[in-house]
Amino acid sequence: MSGAGQADLPGAVLFACNLNAVRSPMAAGLTRHLLGHRVFVASAGVRAGALDPFAISVLDELGIDISAHEPVSFDDLHDTSFDLVISLTPEAQHKAVEMTRTMAVEVEYWPTFDPTLASGSRAQIADAYRAVRETLYQRIKERFDVRPPPSG
Repeated sequence: MSGAGQADLPGAVLFACNLNAVRSPMAAGLTRHLLGHRVFVASAGVRAGALDPFAISVLDELGIDISAHEPVSFDDLHDTSFDLVISLTPEAQHKAVEMTRTMAVEVEYWPTFDPTLASGSRAQIADAYRAVRETLYQRIKERFDVRPPPSG
């Protein structure tokens, strides 16, 4: 199913952004889709916003349902036992570093465009969300060494 061996994967990953409404729920949904139950995946924001309908829609195009996601803030996290925190915004990076200061946790920063800044027609805005989805999808596949099964 994937080239990632169980030993190569972190046990728990947290994706973080500003509102936990677009980028981090998309990244978490994509990671769950690619890695299944081999890794515990969560997401949080510096603040909790409302889940963005475009984020739901562009993941639904891949058969990934994040519609039940309820945005949470770092302060709302019940468990902070993550092996890896991946922040997608500068503000979330600052919060992640602050949260993990006394913990043995790997923190990575993946600067990610905010598609809510896109303007134009509905189709143009959706394309901005798709571009973020594809960027995250590729980055996740590379980071966790997810490869298609050998053909043959």
